[in-house]
Amino acid sequence: MDCPHIPELPYGDFSRSIYKKISGQRIPIGGSLELTFRCNLRCQHCYVSHGHNGIPGQKELTYPEIQRIIDEVVDEGCLWFLLTGGEPLVRRDFLKIYSYAKRKGLLLSLFTNGTLLTPQIADYLAEWRPFNIEISLYGHTQETYEQVTGIPGSHARCRRGIELLLERGLPLRLKTVLMTLNKHELADMQAYAESLGVKFQTDPMINAGLDHSKKPGSLRLSPEEIVQIVYTDPKLVELLPQHYKKGIVTQVNSRKRYTCYAGKTNFHIDPYGNLCLCVLSREPSYNLRQGTFHEGWDSFLAKICDQEIDDDFECMDCEYRNVCVQCPGNSLLEFGDPDRRSDFICQVTHLMVQEFINL
Repeated sequence: MDCPHIPELPYGDFSRSIYKKISGQRIPIGGSLELTFRCNLRCQHCYVSHGHNGIPGQKELTYPEIQRIIDEVVDEGCLWFLLTGGEPLVRRDFLKIYSYAKRKGLLLSLFTNGTLLTPQIADYLAEWRPFNIEISLYGHTQETYEQVTGIPGSHARCRRGIELLLERGLPLRLKTVLMTLNKHELADMQAYAESLGVKFQTDPMINAGLDHSKKPGSLRLSPEEIVQIVYTDPKLVELLPQHYKKGIVTQVNSRKRYTCYAGKTNFHIDPYGNLCLCVLSREPSYNLRQGTFHEGWDSFLAKICDQEIDDDFECMDCEYRNVCVQCPGNSLLEFGDPDRRSDFICQVTHLMVQEFINL
């Protein structure tokens, strides 16, 4: 008996249909897992500011523990799953973890610096194809790249990793964290990505460290520089004016502290099994070594999602509140207080609105 015809559906339509079906429901459709805080690079802007060998005294999740967690998140409805770090490839059992998650039917993404990729790993990824892979570029030239990473030879290894993935036709994107150390090479990095035929994205919004260190913030660009970088993206220049106009006239009626997808359709797990809302909002957290994902998602995170903003919230009456990129996670990292305003983000938002609202 022939199987009935199953029509092909473009990915965008598939994704939208999933989110439409779960609209209004708390289902953990997308999650991320930091396999480790360890890294073979020593990037100056890194948010893992308590050390590149992990947190002293803490033991990373074991392979069996990760297997159990993957089983549980799949049982709760997870579909999209990100493996990240630190540098995830420093774990010797990375391919075992990747394979297990793949066999469970998850659409896997991988964030890596690319320097530890080998022909053998690239071959394996080609056989067990991920949904996508993102590699961070820290500069175009060796001098700039290694000034950021602090490791001689890392530039060449990153370029080789990119080549290994492209030779096998793997779905690759390049990205960069823009900072004072590499801003002068943005155009060259964009041109490099274009020459390879891959998408390229930038992020100039450097966050504080996980231990609330302000050191990463010392590398931030000025608000004026960030606006000028936005002008280099034709799509943003086209979309932002309407986005700001619509957002400003739309009133924010909710007093909920968290108004995004965190804790509603998305979650994050750190290398030690701590379940939290997202990669920024890590406090408080629920340890999955002491309980199940179902308990953490259904009860613990649900209560956090129900939290309301304090009455003295500085941004409550700001006309730009609905278009501001500040979130409780930013404030938690920088100040340890989810309701404290970030002057830097506030300045960026006001300047962006002033620049683009009249275009």
